[in-house]
Amino acid sequence: MLKDRVKKTLNELLVDMFNHILVLEERNLVARGVTLSMSEVHTLENIYKSETKTMSDVARRALVTQGTLTVAINRLVKKGYVARYKDDEDKRIVRLSLTQRALDLLKIHDAFHENMIDTFINDLKVDEDINLIHSLEKIMEYFKQNY
Repeated sequence: MLKDRVKKTLNELLVDMFNHILVLEERNLVARGVTLSMSEVHTLENIYKSETKTMSDVARRALVTQGTLTVAINRLVKKGYVARYKDDEDKRIVRLSLTQRALDLLKIHDAFHENMIDTFINDLKVDEDINLIHSLEKIMEYFKQNY
């Protein structure tokens, strides 16, 4: 019975936390004048974090198909956040770059995350609970291995 309660609580916690973070993130960006969807912002973030800046690498990071990413990139190019260009050596490879507008937006996005994490550490003292940190690391490793 306890195991069922733990499973239910953990499921609610992960799902609710994810959903709440997305809502708070979106509200924060809207309040700062950002008109992109959270999906578009996270696409920019995946481009930024990509080492190769290729469509295939960004799609893999975003856990979407290249076709789905192409649709998102087309919108972001039209909105002035992304530039697309062919690789100098292999013209079949499409690389992406972020415009200054995108980099400015990502600074706003990063500030939200920094503030959120600082709040967790300072107000909730999360950094003092080694077992919690270890458990969160294991959860993250599970996601990385399975998704």
